[in-house]
Amino acid sequence: MSTDDLRLRVFLVDDHEVARAGVRALIENDVTVVGEADEVGAAVDLIREREPDVVVVDVHMPGGGGRAVIDAVAPTHPDIRFVALSVSDAPADVVSVIRAGARGYLTKDLSGPELVDGLRRIHGGDAVFSPRLAGFVLETFASFAPADLDPDLDQLTPRELEVLQLIARGYTYKEIAGRLYISPKTIESHVSSVLRKLQCSNRNELTRWAVDRGFA
Repeated sequence: MSTDDLRLRVFLVDDHEVARAGVRALIENDVTVVGEADEVGAAVDLIREREPDVVVVDVHMPGGGGRAVIDAVAPTHPDIRFVALSVSDAPADVVSVIRAGARGYLTKDLSGPELVDGLRRIHGGDAVFSPRLAGFVLETFASFAPADLDPDLDQLTPRELEVLQLIARGYTYKEIAGRLYISPKTIESHVSSVLRKLQCSNRNELTRWAVDRGFA
């Protein structure tokens, strides 16, 4: 058996080429990168074909992001481990991918050795979080516990969950756009999608829906 046969096999999913190249440069001396993809559909097909040990997914991508990749692959390939690697440490993002089946959530400020160590631990069965997340991740899950039990929220993307929570807390579209660094028109689009998925007719009804379920 060659040394390559013993190396951890990793697949990278991120819609930014520079981000993928940066991660590859950090880890490729210690693991074998068996492939990469910049969108959900291609990622799902290639992961199923190459069966890596660990898949590193970005959280926010067109087509449902990292959660969509996990949702599509995990049921048929239970031995593959998934970990989110993101610049975001928003509670909604953390909760969404962990609920989908990711074994960890790492932020992109990690060093190469820290990232490689995290990937190896996840492959070994550990749940791994970045140091800056570890201190409050339990608090995060506790604060989202009511939502975690609500199957209606499974319909929403991580960004829609984040927008829903801010709407329920009384923020305007302009204020939400400023907090999330996206346009008010994009916020309107997210709210329309949430209204449709949760079968609410207006913002006031949506706020009551969220407050009644402890999501505000």
